[in-house]
Amino acid sequence: MFRVAGLQHLARLGKQCFLINPFSGNCKPQRVPLLRLHRPSLPFPHPWNYRRPIEILESYFGGAERDNGCGRHNRYFELPGMYTVLVTRDPAVIRAILTETGDREGQFDRDTLPSIGIARATGEDTLLFGNGALWRRQRQVSASPFGKTALFQVDVFMEFESTFRNTVLKRLAELRRHMLQTGVSRLQVQLEPEIKAVMLEMLVECFFGAKIEYEELRNVYIPALERVIDHIVRDTVVNRLGVSRFLLAKFSRRYAEINRDFATFDELTERMLSARQSGRGLWKRLRTEAPDDALRSNIKVFLAGALEATTSFATWAISHLARNESWQERIYAEVEAIADYSPEQLDGAHSLNAALEETLRLTPSLYFLPRRASVNTRIELPDGREMVIPRGTHILLDIWHANRHEDHWGVAITGYSADEFAPERWHALAERKARTKEFLHFGFGHGPRVCPGKHLGQLEVALVVGVFVKLFRFRNVHATCGVHAGVSTKPADGALVELELRPPSAGMTTESQWQEILRDV
Repeated sequence: MFRVAGLQHLARLGKQCFLINPFSGNCKPQRVPLLRLHRPSLPFPHPWNYRRPIEILESYFGGAERDNGCGRHNRYFELPGMYTVLVTRDPAVIRAILTETGDREGQFDRDTLPSIGIARATGEDTLLFGNGALWRRQRQVSASPFGKTALFQVDVFMEFESTFRNTVLKRLAELRRHMLQTGVSRLQVQLEPEIKAVMLEMLVECFFGAKIEYEELRNVYIPALERVIDHIVRDTVVNRLGVSRFLLAKFSRRYAEINRDFATFDELTERMLSARQSGRGLWKRLRTEAPDDALRSNIKVFLAGALEATTSFATWAISHLARNESWQERIYAEVEAIADYSPEQLDGAHSLNAALEETLRLTPSLYFLPRRASVNTRIELPDGREMVIPRGTHILLDIWHANRHEDHWGVAITGYSADEFAPERWHALAERKARTKEFLHFGFGHGPRVCPGKHLGQLEVALVVGVFVKLFRFRNVHATCGVHAGVSTKPADGALVELELRPPSAGMTTESQWQEILRDV
């Protein structure tokens, strides 16, 4: 066995030294050289570029527009002695790999390499990090509480809606008091911190059944979680040897501070676990008798991951709508008369849903999805192309650039430019009766390892964005907005907007309008 493995290694090394393409089939990716002029970054993360991951992905596709073959959207990089890295922005290849990811023999694994920092922070026995039988068991346990059937039941849904309503009332009362005291009609607000606190409150109270005051979430737990998540990204790239942060804290003030943030994260996790015995929230739907110790790592992943993903989704949606007032008004016309949000009402809000779909397409929270070939694996594409991916290949499914390329989402295909926020494209596709599977934005992934929090994210973000449009008119402060990418993507300006309360309807005084808003929000 070892002799065979050694021979295979030597054969791979020989091909690498002679620059022989390791892929086969009629769809071969093109090799990316280590050094190339005029590209935004080296094609791998290192301590000086890891905070610019989208540029790292871009570095694979320099000169690709001149290639009309498979190399236009599929590139690979390798150095002698190392496993190959494949980066693809081809939706057909992305879909084929995601569909064939699972625990069966010969399927793709989720590549754990980009998640090393998360595993060190939370544990390796998680749904995110696990593969094979471990992943399958944990997926079965989580299916019920995360499923649409559970979340969109009337009692569960209304608990989310009620929690959100109470939070919004408090924040609106504070905002109104501030506007009256200062005499201003418009206010500049960076929304990311507020949205993040609202999202964490809904997770804590509705999903886990715990009770923590909004101010404590906003001022204590959110800042600690932000620093922990930032540390996870840095630790993945910088701490290649996996040196314990407790050891590093003896020599570094920064590590001593991050250890205090981890202690706060642990405290929040314990408060979620302590609510388990009460049966509140969705604990009763968790189909397991596992002890608390067996759930702790997954709760940490869920608290950090769900918070990142939903905050990204909501802040991007509001940031896009801040630059598109006509779509604000279209959504307002749908939600204006909604007093109590229900699953049926949200499903019927077609303009809101189109804007959310377009948000996930243009600015997905997860900008790439990592996979790894466990064996030499052949994928077959609907157009007859085939690609054989060598065993051990690290695969980066480049969702961000796949969704922004004219070949896949441009004028010729959807009627609108690929890099434009145009929710109209979803109505146009629906009118053409285009099959959904032909236009996947992969905003929550796809296939067996689709994001388990998909329906939770859709529920929370629809509530947040729908109510926000109902209450405010808002405009962008900056004409354009860059992207900040870490664990997830977010608007680089933190969703900085200028907002004003919507004016009272005809025949109503300002005070009566305010009371109606408070009653019907």
